[in-house]
Amino acid sequence: MPLLEKGDTAPLFELEDQDGRTVSLSDFKGRKVLLYFYPKADTPGCTKQACSVRDNMGSLRTLGIAVLGISPDQPARQKKFDEKYNLGFPLLSDPDHEAAEKYGVWGEKSMYGKKLWGILRSSFLVDENGLIVDRWYKVKPLDTVWKATAALEG
Repeated sequence: MPLLEKGDTAPLFELEDQDGRTVSLSDFKGRKVLLYFYPKADTPGCTKQACSVRDNMGSLRTLGIAVLGISPDQPARQKKFDEKYNLGFPLLSDPDHEAAEKYGVWGEKSMYGKKLWGILRSSFLVDENGLIVDRWYKVKPLDTVWKATAALEG
C-alpha cells in the first residue's frame, strides 16, 4: 500500500483496547487524534514513546488531541504495559496488522543483521474530519508528541 500523505482520508479501523473495548477511529469524529504505531509493548523505545505521550497528555488535551497507540500486541500485554507505566490512554491491539497495513507501517526491517516484518514506528495527526494533517514514518520515539504539536501550532 502506498504511504499516506497530508490531506488523505485516514483509513478507518476497529480494534480492541487493553480493557477489551472495541475502539474505532470513527468514534473520534469531531476530534483531533494522534495515532501512533509502535512495534512492541514494554520494550525500551516503545516505553520511551508511550511515557513521552503520557507526560505530555496535558498539552495534548489543551490542543484538543486524543491519543491512540497501536501495536500487534494482544490486549493482555497492552494492559500490563498500561498498568506498569500508568499510561492512561487507549492501546489498541492489531495482531493481524490490518490497521498497520492500511497506514503503510507494516514492512520489512533489519534487526541485528536479520530481515523481518513488523511495525515501522510511525505517527499520524488526524483532524476532526478524519483527514491526515501530517504523518511521520519511521519517527523517533521522543519525536512523536512534539511533531504533532508543532504541526498544529504552525
